[in-house]
Amino acid sequence: MNRNDRAIVALVMLAHGMVHTYELAIPIFVTIWLSQYEIIDLGVAQFDVTAATLSVVVTVGYGLFGVGALPGGVLVDRVGSRRLIALCLLGMSASFLLLGLAPNLVVITLALLVWGAAASVYHPAGLSLISKGVEERGTGFAYHGMAGNVGIGLGPLLTAILLLFLDWHVVAGVLAVPALGAAVYAARARFDETAAVAADGGETGTASGSKASTGVDTLPEFLAESRALFVGSFVVVFAIVLCSGLFYRGVLTFMPVVLSDLPGFEPVSIAAVLPGGALDALGVEATGGRQINPERYFYSGLLMVGVAGQYVGGKLTDRIPVERGITAAFACLAVLALAFLPVANLGTAPLLAIGALLGFSLFLVQPMYQAAVAEYTPSGTRGLSYGYTYLGVFGIGALGGVVAGAILTYATPAVLFATLAGFAATASALGTLLARTRA
Repeated sequence: MNRNDRAIVALVMLAHGMVHTYELAIPIFVTIWLSQYEIIDLGVAQFDVTAATLSVVVTVGYGLFGVGALPGGVLVDRVGSRRLIALCLLGMSASFLLLGLAPNLVVITLALLVWGAAASVYHPAGLSLISKGVEERGTGFAYHGMAGNVGIGLGPLLTAILLLFLDWHVVAGVLAVPALGAAVYAARARFDETAAVAADGGETGTASGSKASTGVDTLPEFLAESRALFVGSFVVVFAIVLCSGLFYRGVLTFMPVVLSDLPGFEPVSIAAVLPGGALDALGVEATGGRQINPERYFYSGLLMVGVAGQYVGGKLTDRIPVERGITAAFACLAVLALAFLPVANLGTAPLLAIGALLGFSLFLVQPMYQAAVAEYTPSGTRGLSYGYTYLGVFGIGALGGVVAGAILTYATPAVLFATLAGFAATASALGTLLARTRA
């Protein structure tokens, strides 16, 4: 990669890691909120705290994370990516500061809304920046995805470690600091945001009749560009990313809760693991009742394996047709979803193996559908295209959390994983359809 490529990739790697650090720290807090709160008091009505009701609270923030991607995509095409990324990081810092001050689930919901609004602009901004500014696009997507997975894994891990010694409110406040520093870095970064488009000699993409570089200014232009996207093969890509989002949110939102009920994941007293001298040095009382929750660390490890999946998926987009990769990768996800619980109940070693394969495959698909968006859309409305993409992945896809919460409340984990397998199988079939359409 050249100097401009490296500058862009450095920024998007930092920002992507931050976004997913906060996104996947939230499910760790969910396990605490389930036990700490009993009632959601809205004044005019009260609701018992269950997996189903708490999934609605979490989905409010996660849903805005996706819904806001569409106006974020429009803004990217008008004002550029760097400034939006800086504002995204600043807003996420503010949201976790508010979360740390939250006295009840109503304020927690407000904090999650702030996080969702701030984080929503990142993916259209970051991915548009790579697609238009990085000449080695596939490699850029790979490194970008790897950084996201580092955040995805380290977010839950760091949160779980801090929770051993600090109240969750304090942990949320501590987590607000890194995003503030990243926002300062983003505000000072300098590079050419459209270097790759210039190197290609202008417009890339397959949707004819769309502008090459100017984005949209008015509602009629927005509607015209949107219509141009959805009368072509992008509609199939959109359906694929929607299925991916439902699977992603459905499997990750309550994974720590599912794991906590498996054999071998019983909480362990911290006093039974660390010697008394170490506890004294850390300022932790041996009789304080603090526990190590194994499911939190397994969850973090599962997500860290996704780093390899992101890298392999990004490299494969430079070597094989993305349609073929999408078909195969989602088929693997469907099989893994069906096999997860039967294999997990065989013992620790089989659980580690199936968890690693699930984490790898879950993130293998992401650079593939990201590259598919770039191949099936024009460069001039690339931000709008990624806005629609992440409306599907994180907006409509956020309903996967509601589906998971409802199933776990009224049915069984086996039903949940069968439903997730259905989402993946549908995406695989759509990948085959996309390949035939292209042929």
